[in-house]
Amino acid sequence: MAGRAFDAQVVLSPPDSPRGKLLSQYVCARLTRMDDIDAGLLDRDWNNTLYYFIMNAEEHIYLRYGGRDSRSPDSYLNLSSLELALEKGLELHRQFQRGELKASVRAKPLFPRDIPLLVERTLARNACVECHLIGDYLNVQREQEAKLDKRAHMYRSPDIRGLGIELDVPKGLLVKSAREAAAAAGIQPGDRIAAIEGTTVWTFGDFQHRYDTVDRNAKEINLIVERNGKRLPVSLALPKRWWWTDLTFRQWTIEPRVYFESVPLAEEEKRALGLSVSGGFSSRVKHVDMFAEMTQSHSLRVGDIVFAVDGVESDEEAHTAELFIKLRKSAGQTLMLEVIRDGKRMKTQLKTYRMSFRK
Repeated sequence: MAGRAFDAQVVLSPPDSPRGKLLSQYVCARLTRMDDIDAGLLDRDWNNTLYYFIMNAEEHIYLRYGGRDSRSPDSYLNLSSLELALEKGLELHRQFQRGELKASVRAKPLFPRDIPLLVERTLARNACVECHLIGDYLNVQREQEAKLDKRAHMYRSPDIRGLGIELDVPKGLLVKSAREAAAAAGIQPGDRIAAIEGTTVWTFGDFQHRYDTVDRNAKEINLIVERNGKRLPVSLALPKRWWWTDLTFRQWTIEPRVYFESVPLAEEEKRALGLSVSGGFSSRVKHVDMFAEMTQSHSLRVGDIVFAVDGVESDEEAHTAELFIKLRKSAGQTLMLEVIRDGKRMKTQLKTYRMSFRK
């Protein structure tokens, strides 16, 4: 098992405790540098704070434990669910030894030395290759090669709650409540999610990793849930912008930083103001970050309505002005916004920023 296993083992799991006895059956390795690690094999959302892989000596991955959302680094992590994962890992290993479990298909190898920008800016200086650097430099490379799909590469790990599913976290993939799209598909509290798009999942880490690979143009996903000892297929209609996630906690240098937040106008508001209704991303500013004033990046005020960016008023994906900017513009660009303030139309500039951080 790769990850911060020693933290759970030494600090929180006495050797004679149930969890300690489970951990004693593992060879635990903590990875502190990624310099020579196969990132293809250990692929994940590189902004996760903590991540475990339970695997055998042949590098067959049985399951993953980890994942997060914008609420907290440990939204889906606790010692009870870790214990469940450890038990399942041992069970799957026994099945593998008996020949009852097929080996997983090995992912294409990807080492830090295979990422040119990482070599140039980190390895060449003998600096530490950290997890977030792999994710960011892969995206910067894609951006430079015009291969960046922001919906997939920037908006990573869609939030399961966007499907209307709230998990009973200590119990793994047990559904605590189901609403909206999940309820409409027939998912019920007490169901356990067993598979997504044909892939068996045992943990939230498994689910989130597979969910993140769903084509961003997909209209539905297929799940298997366990209910009263039976496995039931579920086709779940994906909501519009199901892939959207809060990027606040991420340190993407590819993300145009706008330093304001807005909410979409209702259709009747758009009509009353003579704004584009179909596909229009007119939105009312609800918050202006103090960084905007410090850098004079823009002069927007709370209550302003932004209805166009560089002359564009509508978009098939974006429903707010800042989402349009993040999807369609590059970090560092200066843009012209069209704004309604106190009933009057005006134009004002906004300079986006490219985030920098320790590399």
